[in-house]
Amino acid sequence: MDIVFVAGFGPIVSDPAVSSAFYRDTLGLPLETVSGDYVAMEGFDGVKHLGVWPLADAARSCFGQSTWPDDLPTPHATIEFELADVDAVRAATDELTAAGHELIHDARTEPWGQTIARLLDPDGLLVGLCHTPGLEANG
Repeated sequence: MDIVFVAGFGPIVSDPAVSSAFYRDTLGLPLETVSGDYVAMEGFDGVKHLGVWPLADAARSCFGQSTWPDDLPTPHATIEFELADVDAVRAATDELTAAGHELIHDARTEPWGQTIARLLDPDGLLVGLCHTPGLEANG
C-alpha cells in the first residue's frame, strides 16, 4: 500500500444543522450543500500532520492531567485549523468567547512552539485553532 495523502476528513455528526452551523458560521469555513444535509468544500489545502494521539496525551495537553474529565465528551479525533499567526489565534479565541463558545483552553504556546486554543464541536470532536511556526515551510 502506498498512501499519497489524506483525501478527505469529515466529522460524522448527529445533528447536521447544528454541526454545519458550527463549522460554517462559527469557524467561517466556506461549506456548501452537496446533497441533503451533507455539506463540504473542495480544494482546501491538505493535511500537514497526521498522528495517532493517545487520549492520555490529549488530556495532558488540554488539562495538564492524564485523564479526560468525566463531565466532557471524550473525543475520538482532533482536527486543527492553521491560522495566519499567533495574533490570529488570539483574535479567534476572543471571537469564540464573545459568541458564547466555551473553550477547553485559551490560546497558549505548547513546548514544541505551536500556539493553540481548543474547544469541542457539537459532537465532541476536539477542534484546535493554531499557528505552528515552521509548518508552512513543509509545503
